[in-house]
Amino acid sequence: MVMTDALPDPLIALRPWEAPEVTSWGRLPMNAVDRRAGAVSLDGDWRFQLLPAPDAPVGEGWSSAYVPGVWTMQGTDDLPRYLNVRMPFPEFPPDVPAANPTGVYERAVDVPAEWAGRRIVLQVGAAESVLLVHVDGRPVGISKDSHLAAEFDLTSVVRPGERAALRLTVVKWSDASHIEDQDQWWHGGITRSVLLYARDPLHLADVTVRARRDGALRVDCLVRDSDGALPEGWYVSGELDGQLLTQDTEFDRANAEDERVSGFLGEARLRAAVPDVRTWTAETPELYRLTVRLHRADGTVADTSSHRIGFRDVEITGRDLLVNGERVFIRGVNRHDFHPLTGRTVSYDDMRADLVLLKRFGFNAIRTAHYPNDPALYDLADELGFYVVDEADIESHDHAHEIADDPRYLGAFVDRVARTVLRDKNHPSVIIWSLGNESDYGANHDAAAGWVRRHDPTRPVQYEGAAKRGWADPDLASDIACPMYAPLQECLAHAMSGTQTKPLIQCEYSHAMGNSNGTLADHWEAIEATPGLQGGFIWEFWDHGILQRVNDGRPAGRGGAGLYGNGVAAPGHRWAYGGDFGETDHDGAFIADGVVFPDRTPKPVMFEHREIAAPLRIECFRHEGVVLGNHQHFRGLDWLSGEWELSLADGGTLTAPAELPGLRPGETAAVPLPFELPEDGGEAWLTLRVTTARDEPWAPRGTVVCLPQARLRHASPVRHAPVTHRPVEVDENGLLVHPLLTAGPTLSLWRAPTDNDELGGMAARWRDWGLDALAREVVAVRRDPGRVAVVCDYLCRGGTVRHEQVFTAVEGGLLVEECAELPEALDDVARVGSVFETTAGLSLLEWFGQGPWESYPDRGAGAPVGHHSLPVDELFTPYLRPQESGGRHAVRRFTLSAPDATGLAVRLDRPHQVSVTRHRATDLASASHHDELVPRPGCVVHIDAAHRGLGTASCGPDTFATYLVAAGVHRWSWTLRVL
Repeated sequence: MVMTDALPDPLIALRPWEAPEVTSWGRLPMNAVDRRAGAVSLDGDWRFQLLPAPDAPVGEGWSSAYVPGVWTMQGTDDLPRYLNVRMPFPEFPPDVPAANPTGVYERAVDVPAEWAGRRIVLQVGAAESVLLVHVDGRPVGISKDSHLAAEFDLTSVVRPGERAALRLTVVKWSDASHIEDQDQWWHGGITRSVLLYARDPLHLADVTVRARRDGALRVDCLVRDSDGALPEGWYVSGELDGQLLTQDTEFDRANAEDERVSGFLGEARLRAAVPDVRTWTAETPELYRLTVRLHRADGTVADTSSHRIGFRDVEITGRDLLVNGERVFIRGVNRHDFHPLTGRTVSYDDMRADLVLLKRFGFNAIRTAHYPNDPALYDLADELGFYVVDEADIESHDHAHEIADDPRYLGAFVDRVARTVLRDKNHPSVIIWSLGNESDYGANHDAAAGWVRRHDPTRPVQYEGAAKRGWADPDLASDIACPMYAPLQECLAHAMSGTQTKPLIQCEYSHAMGNSNGTLADHWEAIEATPGLQGGFIWEFWDHGILQRVNDGRPAGRGGAGLYGNGVAAPGHRWAYGGDFGETDHDGAFIADGVVFPDRTPKPVMFEHREIAAPLRIECFRHEGVVLGNHQHFRGLDWLSGEWELSLADGGTLTAPAELPGLRPGETAAVPLPFELPEDGGEAWLTLRVTTARDEPWAPRGTVVCLPQARLRHASPVRHAPVTHRPVEVDENGLLVHPLLTAGPTLSLWRAPTDNDELGGMAARWRDWGLDALAREVVAVRRDPGRVAVVCDYLCRGGTVRHEQVFTAVEGGLLVEECAELPEALDDVARVGSVFETTAGLSLLEWFGQGPWESYPDRGAGAPVGHHSLPVDELFTPYLRPQESGGRHAVRRFTLSAPDATGLAVRLDRPHQVSVTRHRATDLASASHHDELVPRPGCVVHIDAAHRGLGTASCGPDTFATYLVAAGVHRWSWTLRVL
């Protein structure tokens, strides 16, 4: 393969990486025509060099790089870098640094001989951030926009039946980088597939489908000829699931008289009326196969485009977003194209796994943050059923105000938004266009919005930067009020103000960084009860941890050690975040803010969301039965099956089959109780285990859909009989001595700070108070037969906390009664409770309370009360930065046992927050990654009278006041016995 040693002068002279006005040269217009059939894939290993700058000469030192893929994950010295807002270089727009990594990719391409006389096109799926194309040393074209495909006509520079030398040069930094300043890793490379295809010179230039819920179908076709003027007699035909479409002769006759479509551009329109149409929604994603054919005058087919389409309407009426006339709740998540081994490159199977997982946990919407995602994602969203907010590749976070009105970037704004619409307009899943993210608001946005509204009036437009100027302002470029992290009280006040004019759907809310997503259930209780509030998009789907080899600090890459699927990196590896690749300027673990771990293991919040989004719910409990409600918008209950479970606190669990009523959306019905409650009292909970009744495209038969629950009976009071003849032993420090404890219970007011605690400022306040290093002073120890009382003062800079413990020998064990009095200065602590440590060998926790997954006071709706059991080592949740985790809320009692069934049992006076792990809070707080943690042989056990909620203060509102731990007196008691 013969290539020149330097970039040809015509492209060097343009220097597109420095010129905002050069968004493309030689690039073909974007369109929605399907070109995958018959294409030749150019994916695989390419010859590769990484140059220090775009005008540096190409040397002799070639290696290889896999396409698609980023070079930052393939063994080069240019490693991934994470910054949230700040640009990775100091230059102001549109300037870029002289040190500018540039990847040169080369390979030979054999052009099929049967392509003679055809139009030959190269498609590069995506490249960051400037792409320059050469064939046999001749310049072909330039493209910017790192997340959309670029196509180039190679007909004049290749010969069918011969081999061509293809060079793709990718320049990392450009003026375009300033409007691709998204909250993600900075990479470089060719990130989506490269292919070569051939079509007839007479070809479909674009196809626009409009399919309404009443069955009306309109297909607009644009036709071009590569030779210039269109030949006489061409025509277009269409077929929908075997039904022929009718050509709109009135439209064609009118256009024949219109000089605008004479010559080189032709237009044709097809129509159909589909009787008994099956409409598309996220709940019922019904698709039809549409085939459009372009014919020559003799009837032979010159070009074909195939589409899967859905019949549906999207409109805004008043302050409601309607799909097919129904006000739907948007249960959304923001999603990047991401993979822990390949960075920005995601396979079809990975994307399908993403959406299947989201579907199983009750999500029905995706915002493509913050750029158009891989085209396959939209096909999958159509098929599986998701509402998509399709976002253009625009974010100028660091220089937002300057760029929003900068005329030098006007073309780029309109170009990126327009190309997104042109590519994705035929997907029924796309219900809203987004003008980008965090780029302030200016004339460039208004221009882009104007183009969208003219080209596609069938969908609304949203943009948070415009909406934040006024949620109700009708003159701004957003049809939806789509704020970020707006406090719930502000949303409620707006909805009830009488001034609301638009749907309020938060584009980002409930920031999922670390142990987070507190008050999610509270938000949805308010959303579902308040007209004008319609949902939002959690930030975000993934923790963007990159699998990193610990020994050399480099990405594991495509040949990594594999993913275990439990949230934990493979041995010898860890999940890397900002700063782990040697960069000094970074934003740390802020990249780890997803509802799943980097290996796609669900975090506990996913189970919370599953219950919040439950399609079938227990509305209330009556003595004669329970009331069930269908909370779907379009679907009945025939796709679901159920099983009743009765959990008795002082007994076991009973099960019985459930016959679900035939409820239409929004309907309720009472059903009788399936069990006779035992008369001996005790707490009782009824759970309906709802599963799929048949195989769904996203779940096999029997997959759990939700676990709605109702309490049938409250707990009975527990009375203890003292045993005065059995001694209670404490040591000289007033600490309980017990054969199964290595450290007796002491007062705990602190937790290993969560990401919300750190970034929200609470952790700094707790450290200032000294809660992480309390000084304990014994005030008094009083010994009586079968009873010992210990009074201690815990000293900190926030004041003195008086803590009293009374240990009483009771029948079957030991009663521990505790009281702590916090001074007024300690008005918001992490917890108030006891912490003790056990001997080694206790490996199984069994409990009655919320579970089986982690739960907290403000994130417990998804953890049903019942009998649960897990190994101690599986209780801990491995958030990327070690922090407080593994808690179980509302625990009534638990046992810790060894394999031989020996151990200890604890019964609580009322439901408490409990955690059992192998780590002290100080262990977690001092580690930055999990490979630094050394599990302790025993268990560290916390029993909390009160535990602070989690909130989302790392980027958003803190928890509510009702979930704070206040100053004053806190009392709790528990019994300890040996198994």
